[in-house]
Amino acid sequence: MARRIDVIGAGGVRLAAWEFGDPPKTDPEPVTGDPAAGSATGPDPSPGVLLLHGLMGRASHWASTARWISGRHRAVALDQRGHGQSEKPPQAVYTREAYVDDAEAALEQLGLAPAVLIGHAMGALTAWQLAAKRPDLVSGVIICDMRASALGAASQREWVNWFGSWPVPFATLADVRKWFGEDDPWVERPNPARGAFYAEVMHESPDGWRPVFDVEQMLKSRETWVYDAHWDELAQVRCPALVVRGLDGELGRAEAQEMVRVLPRGEYAEVADAGHLIHYDQPEAWRAAIEPFLESAFGG
Repeated sequence: MARRIDVIGAGGVRLAAWEFGDPPKTDPEPVTGDPAAGSATGPDPSPGVLLLHGLMGRASHWASTARWISGRHRAVALDQRGHGQSEKPPQAVYTREAYVDDAEAALEQLGLAPAVLIGHAMGALTAWQLAAKRPDLVSGVIICDMRASALGAASQREWVNWFGSWPVPFATLADVRKWFGEDDPWVERPNPARGAFYAEVMHESPDGWRPVFDVEQMLKSRETWVYDAHWDELAQVRCPALVVRGLDGELGRAEAQEMVRVLPRGEYAEVADAGHLIHYDQPEAWRAAIEPFLESAFGG
């Protein structure tokens, strides 16, 4: 079971949050508030977990993890601005500050704080930046395959070219799965999990299957963090933090271990036979890697 709860993000952007569990841990009232003020009232506080997807992702990518967590705790995944079923206003800002403010608003309106934040890629950066900004709202952070180093202009150009290589519109969802799982030049070997991941972010349009997101908004979102290093915010995270990497992911072991060193209360875990999409590549191993941390964060 997944239930949608609307949240008002920064600047009045409406965000879709999804609570997983059958039944949910609480029965919150619908979120209400003044969109212009960005404030709202939600359920009574009940500490839980907020899951933040990466760039181009959506809340449903966390379904397996969230349902597993929901056996003991509230688990809510957020469609971030420009993603999934959240609003994608062309006039909205897609800055680091906006993403962090949205996550902050979600924690407060959903009554999850102090929460454990689980973030993948860009969502992990949002998680640790929010933990640094609002330590009162965050009891723990799990960082899934996100680098703290600056990636630079060359990386952004690669992404621009990559988006341009997509053969959109795709005729069928099977074509989506095949291209992203096999034919994409960035794929070193067939990866069905990757194909499934991207199939979830497509929707059917009159001429075929296209992304649910706007490519230019994704590039704007990425360029607000790709040129900068984020070590300073990492050092300001005072709660326990777990850095998780896939052995074939984008976060190298040396950098991951340096992130653990910089984090005041950092821990490290790695998942074998996993790439960047750890929770998709190896869901059972991923859960095994984070379970001890979650048990400790929630007091055993």
